[in-house]
Amino acid sequence: MSLFDWFANRKKLGPISKERQEREIADGLWKKCESCGVLTYIKDLQANQMVCLECGHHHRIFSHERIRQLIDADTWQAFDDHINPKDPLRFRDRKAYSDRLRDMQAKTQLKDAVQTGMGQIEGLPVVLGVMDFRFMGGSMGSVVGEKLTRLIEYGTQNKLPVVIVCSSGGARMQEGMLSLMQMAKISGALERHRQARLLYVPVLSHPTTGGVTASFAMLGDIILAEPKATIAFAGRRVVEQTLREKLPDDFQTAEYLLNHGFVDVIAPRTQLKKMLAQLIRLHQPYSPKNYQANSDQVNPERHSLSNSGSRTSIGTSS
Repeated sequence: MSLFDWFANRKKLGPISKERQEREIADGLWKKCESCGVLTYIKDLQANQMVCLECGHHHRIFSHERIRQLIDADTWQAFDDHINPKDPLRFRDRKAYSDRLRDMQAKTQLKDAVQTGMGQIEGLPVVLGVMDFRFMGGSMGSVVGEKLTRLIEYGTQNKLPVVIVCSSGGARMQEGMLSLMQMAKISGALERHRQARLLYVPVLSHPTTGGVTASFAMLGDIILAEPKATIAFAGRRVVEQTLREKLPDDFQTAEYLLNHGFVDVIAPRTQLKKMLAQLIRLHQPYSPKNYQANSDQVNPERHSLSNSGSRTSIGTSS
């Protein structure tokens, strides 16, 4: 068959659908940028921390990858992996909440929408919480609130800085008022952390919305945000209908919030670890003895979680 006949036969078959074009890209080898459309070899993209080499677009990453990027190798020690969510309201919409939890746990291999623990950032001890948007949109239920509260209390007790990477659609509606209680619980723990004159840095990634934005995401001493991250309380359409006016195109982006004083720094992912290390160094006591004392506390087995045995966790089980 001639090349001309080959093209003629191919034309008769009709245009190649978008779905077929996407199938022709080998799974796991290449990734198409959502912003500029450039195809990038996945290993090159991973080497650049999932930031597009052409336009700088930050692809969404999840908790395991985020921990690997931020925490020094072989220093991560997880907290409270035994805590499981429950269904105290026996909530059901199109599917029972208990079934949704089982499906999400099987899909993500996580117990709930946050991972917490302790490690080192460039040799500096820190407690870290990382929300995972895969698990029901990173929604904040009782387990998320309990784990973050315990994390903050541990940091306060042991005089360690706290970093929380936020990525959430807000409070988890399937837990009703119990999910809203977590806003106050986490905020109370952060206030005690502040009174102890200790550092708290939230990192706002795409998206950070709802009750998370209305509580611990905006209570940081220094608030960092990834470029072009969506940061909001209510959705754009709701705000426009409430105000009855057209909003700017960049409304609710990290850059817009930076210009209006809600965010302190836009932190590209490739520079985030270095920036966090610098902030932690700047807020540490000058005395080398104090620094050594903090470094010695990286073994969590020497300490117990404050109040973890006495406080009753509503909606969680061990």
